[in-house]
Amino acid sequence: MTNDNSIPRDHTLEGGIGLLSEGYEFAMKRRQEFQSDIFQTRMLGQKAICIGGKEGAELFYNEELFQRGGAIPKRIQKSLFGEKGVQTLDGQAHAHRKKLFMSLMSPERLNEIAELVEQQWEAAALKWQSTEQLVLFDEAQQVMCRAACQWAGVPLQESDVKQVADDLGDMVESFGAVGMRHRRGRQARRRTEKWVSHLIEQIREGELEAPEQTAAHAMSWHRDTEANLLDTQTAAVELINIIRPIVAIGRYVVFSAVALHDYPEARHKLVQSLQTGDPTYSQWFVQEVRRFYPFTPILGAQVRKDFTWKDYSFEEGTMVLLDVYGTTHDEKLWQQADTFEPERFEHWSGSPFDLIPQGGGDHYRNHRCAGEWLTIDVMRVSLEFLTTRITYEVPPQDLTIDLSRMPAIPESRFVMSDVQVQPKNAGS
Repeated sequence: MTNDNSIPRDHTLEGGIGLLSEGYEFAMKRRQEFQSDIFQTRMLGQKAICIGGKEGAELFYNEELFQRGGAIPKRIQKSLFGEKGVQTLDGQAHAHRKKLFMSLMSPERLNEIAELVEQQWEAAALKWQSTEQLVLFDEAQQVMCRAACQWAGVPLQESDVKQVADDLGDMVESFGAVGMRHRRGRQARRRTEKWVSHLIEQIREGELEAPEQTAAHAMSWHRDTEANLLDTQTAAVELINIIRPIVAIGRYVVFSAVALHDYPEARHKLVQSLQTGDPTYSQWFVQEVRRFYPFTPILGAQVRKDFTWKDYSFEEGTMVLLDVYGTTHDEKLWQQADTFEPERFEHWSGSPFDLIPQGGGDHYRNHRCAGEWLTIDVMRVSLEFLTTRITYEVPPQDLTIDLSRMPAIPESRFVMSDVQVQPKNAGS
């Protein structure tokens, strides 16, 4: 087996510091510097191998060679994902739990969440007309929170919407943070798990009805591979793993608004296509927002057994990182990768290993996000709302997106003013 000294090395003492300071570009810059899709660094005091590109993604999602168990740091489990969630499982246990999540993504259920999101946008817009200015990021989180909870069968009082949306948002905010942002995420998770655990107990005791097709029902009554009900906290973690990612789609809505503002030619093409009833350009636009803007920076796994790839040694137990952002901006995969160009998806092959902002591989078998189709549908509905159902002004503001901040979001969170609701079927 070839010695791993042949792997290009990042000579910083602790790559984790570089990751926190450089954010999304940490791995991409080093791959460009080394002119290699593989390099070695150190993370949390241990050796880590970083890979990227299409072939790197294909390798990373080979479950015979890699496992997720032990790869997700406890600090992220205690803030973003929760402990014992589907992201931490491997093998049969993962396949069984993932099947539960995928069962909620039927065409009928996807149509329902899209309709709920559309209704929530319409209701919000009516209120916006009497507001001088609003921050789209805050509004989007609340719209997504209302729709997600209704869709998932989670009762939510209007008076609690802001707190719940903020808590779910703070979990997302915490994953690449230290200090106060991370502490807020952990506090938010404790509050939310306590609330949702109580809901699970009420459902199991017959005190609260959860419709059979909902996530609340599915998580409450799911049985593991040994036919045991999930413990209450794990069931709560998995129910949160349904509603939290939907709230996170609010970030993509904000990125969509930035794209509409920064690329008026693409916006014009989008509006024209919607006016003719052709959804094709809308689909391309959504995919380009997902490719172009920063969402997931890296993903981690552990080597399951010794193997060799391209003459490089991978030893059992080694941490391996997949450069997600760098792969979606790889010039070998995406011509003029730093240009926002929805038309590139006209001839896209649909590969599961190049457009990977929410993970790669197979939705059922691998750790690719179960809610990716849901994300695309919700983004499309939101994009069409922003372009055909309202008009608005974009006052002077700082729309800079700092790639060293994880997760990234425009500095101003996208401020809007003078919002006016348009008649149905009217373009902007």
